[in-house]
This record gives sequence, C-alpha cells and structure tokens, in this order.
Amino acid sequence: MSSDTGRGAKADRIRHLLETEGPAVEANTLGFNQGRYDSVADLEDYEALKAEARAIKEDAVERLPELLEELRETVEENGGTVYLADDAADANRYIRELASENEAERVVKSKSMTSEELEVNEALEADGVDVVETDLGEWVLQVADEAPSHIVAPAIHKSREEIARLFNAEFDPEEPLETAEELTMFAREQLGELIREADIGMTGANFITADSGTIMLVTSEGNARKSAVVPDTHVAVAGLEKVVPSVEDLAPFIELIGRSGTGQDITSYISLLTPPVDSPVVDFDDPDVAFADREDDRDFHLVLIDNGRLELREDDQLRETLYCIRCSACANTCGNFQSVGGHAFGGETYSGGIATGWEAGVHGYESAAEFNDLCTGCSRCVEACPVEIDIPWINTVVRDRLNRGGEDGQFDFLYDELVPDEESGGPALQKRLFGNYETLAKLGSATAPVSNWMAGLGPVRTLMERTVGVDSRRPLPAFQRETLRNWHEKRGSRVSAADANREVVLYPDVYTNYIDVDRGKAAVRVLEALNVHVRVPDVPGSGRAPLSQGMIATADEKASRVYAALAEHVDAGRDVVVIEPSDLAMFRNEYEKLLPEQSFERLSDVSYEVLEYVYGLLENGADPTALRTDGPELAYHSHCQQRTLGLDAYTRAVFDELEYDVLESEVECCGMAGSFGYKEQYYELSMDVGERLAEQFTTPEASDRLVVASGTSCEDQLDDLLARDAVHPVEVLDPRSRHH
Repeated sequence: MSSDTGRGAKADRIRHLLETEGPAVEANTLGFNQGRYDSVADLEDYEALKAEARAIKEDAVERLPELLEELRETVEENGGTVYLADDAADANRYIRELASENEAERVVKSKSMTSEELEVNEALEADGVDVVETDLGEWVLQVADEAPSHIVAPAIHKSREEIARLFNAEFDPEEPLETAEELTMFAREQLGELIREADIGMTGANFITADSGTIMLVTSEGNARKSAVVPDTHVAVAGLEKVVPSVEDLAPFIELIGRSGTGQDITSYISLLTPPVDSPVVDFDDPDVAFADREDDRDFHLVLIDNGRLELREDDQLRETLYCIRCSACANTCGNFQSVGGHAFGGETYSGGIATGWEAGVHGYESAAEFNDLCTGCSRCVEACPVEIDIPWINTVVRDRLNRGGEDGQFDFLYDELVPDEESGGPALQKRLFGNYETLAKLGSATAPVSNWMAGLGPVRTLMERTVGVDSRRPLPAFQRETLRNWHEKRGSRVSAADANREVVLYPDVYTNYIDVDRGKAAVRVLEALNVHVRVPDVPGSGRAPLSQGMIATADEKASRVYAALAEHVDAGRDVVVIEPSDLAMFRNEYEKLLPEQSFERLSDVSYEVLEYVYGLLENGADPTALRTDGPELAYHSHCQQRTLGLDAYTRAVFDELEYDVLESEVECCGMAGSFGYKEQYYELSMDVGERLAEQFTTPEASDRLVVASGTSCEDQLDDLLARDAVHPVEVLDPRSRHH
C-alpha cells in the first residue's frame, strides 16, 4: 500500500467514526472529564495523593519478583491456587482446562480488560462454553458483537437510542424498551438469571495485595461481587502489575481511581475480597437449607499474566506503563479521543493515551503503530494521570522505535539533502518533513515572497498532499523575508543594559523568527516598555518539531545546541524569555530526558513564558501604564502546554491588572496541535476538535471580540475556523499595537 493510499484509508476511517460514534463519545468523555475536575477539587491534597500512589506503584514494580512469590504463598495458605501464565495462550490453556475439569457449561464474567487482552471468551466458546459478560456495557457489546472503545466505559460510543434498538431487535421484548431505566432493568433481569445458573465466575482485579491475597474490585455495578461469589468456582485474571505490597497501600487508589475515571467521589462498588471467600455457595435449587448448615468448598484460581509485562519492566523508557491503574483519565482528557473514541485511538485491546505503551508491550509495535500518531504530545494527560505517568514520552519513544523500523520511500534521496537529520532507519517522509521544519523555514524565509507564492499554487499543493500528506485545505503559514533576529540586529535595543532593571534573552523560536515576526517584535517592545534590556541571539529550534514526530536523536542534538548557545547568557545571569509554550515545555520538561541533569536544571530554572515574565515585572514594581491599557474586548484561548505548565493564570492576571474585558474559552483544546492539523489523514479530526472552540467564539458575546491565543497552533487554527485573525497576548499589550 502506498503512503498516500494508507493516509486516505486512515482519513476515511476517522471520518466514519466522527460521524457514527463521535457524538456519543464526545458527550460521555466531556462529562467524565468535567466530573474529574469537580471531584478532585474536593480533595484536600490531590497532588500529594497522586505522588503517594505513584510511589507505591514504583516500589511494587521494582520489587515485583519478591511480591509475586509472597502473593503465591499467601493465596495458597488461604486455600487458593496461583498460576503464572507466560502469555495469552498459556493463560487460556489453563482456564480452558479448569472449565473442562468442572464440566462448566456457563462462565459469567465481570468487566476485565485483561480478559479482553487474552481473548479468553473466544477460547472458551471454542470449547462450547457459554460465556456471559455481566457488566452492562460489556454485555451490550457482546450482544452487538463489538469490541470495547474505552477502558472503563466499554460502550461509551453507543447512545441510549442505539442500545434500545439493539435490545428490541435481539430480544423482542413484550413491550419495546426505550428509557435508560427500562434498559437497565431488562439487563438486570436477564443477567441475574444467567449468573444464577453459572458454573464458574470470572473477574479481573484492580489491585491484589501480596500480604493478604486480597483482591480489590472497583465497579459501577454489583455484578463483579455476584460473579465472584455466586458460583462455587472463582477465577481472577490479572496482569502482574496489579500486585501491591499491602492492604494499607490501597488507600490512595480508593480515593483516586473513581475520581480519575468517571468523576465519582467514590465508585459505586468497591469490593475487597480475600478468596476463596468464607460465604456459603448460593444454591437456588435448594433454598430451604440454612446457610449455617451448608458445607460448601469454594475453589479459587488466581491467573497472573505476564504477556510482555516483565519485558516492559526491564525497559527503562516504557516501564512506567506498568504504573497504570486503568482509570481512563488520559482518554477522557484527550481532545482527539473525545472526538473519535477508542475504535480509532486504540489497538487490539487498550485505548487512550496510555494504550501505546500497553499495546507495544503486550501485542507488539505494529498494533501501537495504528493509532500512536493520534497522541499530539499536548501533555494534558500527564496532569490527569493519578500516578503521574509521562504518557507523551512513552508515545514518543514508541514513535521513535517505529520510525527506526524503517519506511523507505522513493523521495528519500531528496529528503536526505533537503532536510538532514540525525535519524537512523527510515521515518516516513511526512514525519521527516515536519520534523525538519526549521530547515524548511530558513529556506522559505530566505526566498520569500517567491516561496510563499509557489507554495500557494494549486499544482504544488496537490503534489504536497500526494507525496507527504500536507492537506491542501489547510492554509500554509507565510514566511517573512526579514526574520526577528535580523530586525532586532538592525534595530538594536532601545533600553541600555546599564540603565535596565533586568536583562533577558528572548528565545527566537522557529515560528516567531521566520513566520510570526510581529509577535516577536511585540515581545521586544513590551519588555522594553518595562525597562528590560532584550537580546535576541542566534539559537536553533528547541527540538519540539522532531520530537513530535518521534525523531528523538534529532531532538537530542537540537537540545545540546540550544544549551550551548544559551549557556553564556545563563552564566551572565540573564533570564530566558520564551514566547511559544511548546518550546518552554521542552526547556522545563523534555530537556530533562535529553540534557545532563545540571544543564537541564540551569536552563529550566531561568526560563519563563513571556506573560509569566511580564506578570513578575509588574509584581515587582514595573509601571503597568507603560503597556497598552485601553485595548479592545478579548476572546482568549490558552495553549495546552501553557496550561499543563500552570502558566495560563499569569496571562489572565496581566489582563486583569490592565483592566481588559476578557472572555476566556471553556474549551481545552483547539485541535491543531502543531503539525497534526496539517496532516491529510487527520485534517477532519483536527477541525472537529476545533469546532468546539469555534462554537464558543462565534456566540453573540464573543463574535465581535479580538481573538487572542497564546500558542502558534491555536492562532493558526482559530484563523482557519473563524476567518478572523488571532493574535498572541503580547501583541495586545504592545504599546504600538495596531489591533483594534
């Protein structure tokens, strides 16, 4: 399949899901995500709980071999059996033999992603065993013969109306089912009967404690308890990573898992079982015998699954995947997931941001490759994750390894000359184009305006779409002949170093230096108005572009060059002021993985976002009247990484100080995400995510306001969505601002 055919197929698939599943997924994930915000706001120390939860998982994974041995001894002392399965086939063989020995005709299951990973249903059904999912969402999908689209809410992509049509068609009830209550009661009656007649009950396990063999089951329905204790044989299947040292370690997870997943302060059912449980077996055929007179033997089997997990544990870059508690917060907070759900943003089993790590670990890199590029690295999921997993980094590492698998193309020879990079193997041409954007920007600027004219020609856009998948519907940025550095070098600083209160280095990011030079000029003038001496040195791109394409070696080389160029300024005590939030995120976050520790800390400690810096100057006595204080009414959207760095509050505070009337967006993601919105296969998805923002900014309250956005991607997307120019906040503050 040629690359353009592959992109077209992916675009068609996404378009189909946007139309068919998108509305239900969007409504549900946005509800879950808002619920998370509301619920964690009630916690006294949310961040401390997250840190505690992470420390427990980190310790458990580090000590996993000894904990597994302790757990085996504990369960056996309790009267149960532990089986450690190497892979899915091994686990299924054990479970099938168990069903055969018990002459089981029916197995009832509570919701378990690990059992989905094993495809245990299919294995048992091949032996003639009737397998019934007792979770309502899972049962809906079993009836519909579909795969889950969400880790916690498997049928999130189905509306109530769809489920009603499905049940009415499949079961032909006496009265058509319509309301949620009718559907739920019908399912309860059907499933209750099936559970009563089951021979084996199968559950997963959210956590298992090594000290007591206790299993914690977290559910929104009571079906897990019933599946575990109604039949006399209970099989629990769980990944090795579910083991924690002690019952006391469960406390932070009880607080976090429901809030993170569905926004519930505490999940409807939290069951702590130490199987085999002591309660007698329920015998529906002999109800007259008192429980106290029964002498039932319960049988318990804990099937622990490796299936690639021990290999993940030895992988320094992907190990954090095992800290995951399967809460789905990373999916619920992701703009792209909110539009298409797990049938696009997921692999063979797992979905959402963390799915890349899971799929690469348990199913292989080919499965992860199908959806890995849907992660744009915005980092909102890191903030949402209750165990603080750096999910974007995991996705970047997998992307890098997929690149190194190689994808050779007929234009590689041209790219090797045009956009040289540090990559071995063969990143796709599309990735190499966007990963080397700095080289193209230099060339485009040097040959402007001719380069802009050529890039706008119909045949050129068609060729770009066919060869590298730059969508022809997306306007391209216009390169400026005079760069920010050229302008500043010719102009010079208007505040002498001797008279200035502060001296800073304004980082000339690629976009500001070659394209949106006006915002760079505005930043210089704003800082000078507050009596700051500004330098604009020759510094390369931060490496954000190649990193976003999974080109880690190239990003690493860029990081070293950036630090080398800025080190003399850091030594001289100058602060580094950054306009583009995604570049500041590199300095404060990703450079920790790319630079020596001391170098990272020195640069990170003196780097500031431009409005953060302006706020600091004003707080320390700078004259606010030096800035523009009589500006227009604003409609403001903050960049994803500005928010995850906790910096959006500074922009709001500066606008408040200067008495601007600001309507702030309630939508978290613009959908552009740098190069993502330019890619042919993702254009419709990008615009769908952005439409949520466009709706707010076209209301009567917002339609006449000046649109302001703090990041490059947001500015570009809002320009396209609204057909109104969007500007950076620093341009609003510019004393020489021309914006009405």
